[in-house]
Amino acid sequence: MEKNQDYWIEQLELEPHPEGGYFKQVLRCEQSLETSDNTIRPYYTSIYFLLTQGSPSHFHRLASDEIWYYHSGSALSIHLLYPNGQYERIQLGTDLEQGEVLQAIVPKNVIFGSSIEGNGEFALVSCMVSPGFDYQDFELFTKKQLNVLYPDHKNIIEQLAYDQLPE
Repeated sequence: MEKNQDYWIEQLELEPHPEGGYFKQVLRCEQSLETSDNTIRPYYTSIYFLLTQGSPSHFHRLASDEIWYYHSGSALSIHLLYPNGQYERIQLGTDLEQGEVLQAIVPKNVIFGSSIEGNGEFALVSCMVSPGFDYQDFELFTKKQLNVLYPDHKNIIEQLAYDQLPE
């Protein structure tokens, strides 16, 4: 039997995420380190993350590298906007012959969002952040902000940036 998004949300006890989709933190290293700005972070944290057609990952930026691991569902595109204005699209999925990959890294300080490919219903991934995730290192963006910074990428910004940031 094929598992649908409701199955994964229920079984993994996922909750809505502010950037879109559903998540649950599942790993947090007990060891920690001091970052260059004198904050204490665990070495790593990891979440399950489920995205749907109607709830993509909106454009945001992290202060740490994030590694994405594909698990189930449809192919997923990670859309990256680099500080130099470059755009890159990474496809996560199992169709290796078509250029999809099972894991990928989003470098720190790169603005990124993710969307489901084609007519797919959902994608289930894990995301590991190192040093570990903290909401003070998480920044969401509006269409207006990104269109000023990346005028050549209006189409993807329209698709994955908020009109207004959620409360």
